Amino acid sequence: MHIYEVLKRPIVTEKTVSGNEQLDVSRYAFEVDLRANKLLVKDAVETAFNVSVDRVHIMVMPIKTSRRGRRIAIRKPKWKKAIVTLVPGNSIQLFEGV
Repeated sequence: MHIYEVLKRPIVTEKTVSGNEQLDVSRYAFEVDLRANKLLVKDAVETAFNVSVDRVHIMVMPIKTSRRGRRIAIRKPKWKKAIVTLVPGNSIQLFEGV
C-alpha cells in the first residue's frame, strides 16, 4: 500500500477540535484506509505534514443500518478512524484556526 493512499480525509468536528484546547496536546483525527495499520498511519502523517508522531489510536467505526419493512439496508459502510497524537511542540497547520 502506497503511503499517500493511507490518509483519506481529516475529520474536523467539535469533539476533535475542542479536545486539543482542553488537554494541551496536539491530537488530530483522520479517516484512513481499512487496510492501514498503526505503522502505516504514523509514516503517512509524518511524511505528509512533516511532524513527529507520538501515538496512534485506530478504531473501526461500525456500519449504519436502517429498516425498510423486513429488509435491513446499509446506509453507510464501515470505515476506519485514526487519532494521531503529536510530540509536544508540533502542530498541523491545516487544522489551526478552524
